[in-house]
Order: sequence, then structure tokens, then C-alpha cells
Amino acid sequence: MERAKAWIYKYDQNWFYHCNRWPEIVISFFKWITHFGGAGFTISIQFLLHIVGPDFLKSTVLAASYSLAISHLIAILMKRFFRRIRPYLALPDAKVYGYLFRDHSFPSGHSTAIFSVVVPYCIYIPILVPFLLPLAALVAFSRVVLGVHYPSDVAAGAILGSMTALFFSYFI
Repeated sequence: MERAKAWIYKYDQNWFYHCNRWPEIVISFFKWITHFGGAGFTISIQFLLHIVGPDFLKSTVLAASYSLAISHLIAILMKRFFRRIRPYLALPDAKVYGYLFRDHSFPSGHSTAIFSVVVPYCIYIPILVPFLLPLAALVAFSRVVLGVHYPSDVAAGAILGSMTALFFSYFI
């Protein structure tokens, strides 16, 4: 187990440093795109679609909303259990752009949120897949580029968000 943890940590460090060095114009793009995975945006969109969205979206909105809420609770519990220190606090040469989060990094909350919301829309409205999945991937990648997460944090968030979304999409 220790060997696997060491391999993951080395992989995470290498990829983190590779992704954490971009020109300012690229950083500006990722500073913007990262907000699509934030709580304010994901909750607001779901609320807005619930209130004014067309009837054919009601099941999708419900599945995405439940997925967002439950995956968020699971992510909080996982952060408290794993207690992984954020890369900008652990790695001496890490560059961080934007807000300095003080909670733990594993799993990424932004990645969890965006995948928990977009996956139900991709399931119920497949024509959205070419737009929503790349958006979710960019949000997840932005968290590494901006220096607040390791690659395995965003991968775990994407898996957690997707799994809860699949669960609620199936049962709603």
C-alpha cells in the first residue's frame, strides 16, 4: 500500500508541476472557467432551471440537484478523512492563482460539483455531451493549473460527481 501511495504522490507532483506553469493569458482563462464548478454557480443554475426551466428538464434538474447535494456531503467527509494538504502548502515551487482555500484538497469540490451536475444532463440530453463534458474537464483541469489541487484530487472529484450523478439519474 505504501508503494502505491508513493507512486501516486510522485505522479501527482510531476503532473502538478507540469500543469502549474502556463503563460498569464492561459491562467486568466482558467481563472474564469474554474467558477463554473463553484458552489455559487452550480447551485444558482440548478435553482434557476428548477424555477424557469422547461418541463422536460424537471427530471434532469432533480437528478443533478440531488447529485450535487449528496456528492458535496460525501466530498466534505472525504476531505476530513483523508486530510490531504493542498499543493501550494506542501510543494515549495507551487504557484497559486486566486483564492487560497484552507480546507483539505482530496477530493476536489469543484470537480465533484461540475461532474455531478453535467452528467445527468449528458444522460438525459445526449446532444449536450460534446459541450458539457469538455466544460467539466476544463473546470477540473483548472484546479491543477491554478495550484489548488493535485491531479488525483480532480480525478477523484470527477469520479465521485459522476458516480452520484449516475445513481440519481437512474433512480429519478
